[in-house]
Amino acid sequence: MVNMNEVVEALRKIEEKYKLFQQQQFTFIRALERTREEAHDLIRPVSSIVQVQCYKDHHCYNSTDRRILNMFISICNELRCLCQRMETVHPGDSVTNGLLEKCKVLLNDSNDLSALRATYPHPVVNYLSLEEARHRYGGVVSILPIVIDNMKEWVTYSKRHLLPNDRQCQMCKYEDPRLGKKAPWRPPGKHPY
Repeated sequence: MVNMNEVVEALRKIEEKYKLFQQQQFTFIRALERTREEAHDLIRPVSSIVQVQCYKDHHCYNSTDRRILNMFISICNELRCLCQRMETVHPGDSVTNGLLEKCKVLLNDSNDLSALRATYPHPVVNYLSLEEARHRYGGVVSILPIVIDNMKEWVTYSKRHLLPNDRQCQMCKYEDPRLGKKAPWRPPGKHPY
């Protein structure tokens, strides 16, 4: 069974990787452009994780492109695994189960991302040119921040509403010293000392 601290730490590490990836968004877009050109697939938008995987596996001949496409796929896979781990923390309610379901649908390899757009505070779509944002790459650059936001919301909601005692114990970490020196139980009555 996974506890909340493990989930929070795993999400923090994924966020760090995502920040590195986000700094290289221009490289990611150029890698997609080159592999799409190589695949003679310049008309349709990049609309799924499996499409990125296909470009990497069959149409990528540049180590920089391969590295950044791998980074994207790796983060998607880590988020998918974390989603499964989150399900084991607690049974959840309609809010947390809805957030996890949304993440699972978004992270499905063949889910159509073409209409997906990250909004404020995420500037990922704004970094794209108008044509790129409108048609080709808006969905693929939006999936990671949207899924990460949903997972952060899941953690916040779970801590507030579903794990209140856990939070208090984690904050306090106090153990009554008298409990360790408790006398052994004896039946009622007179006991000679």
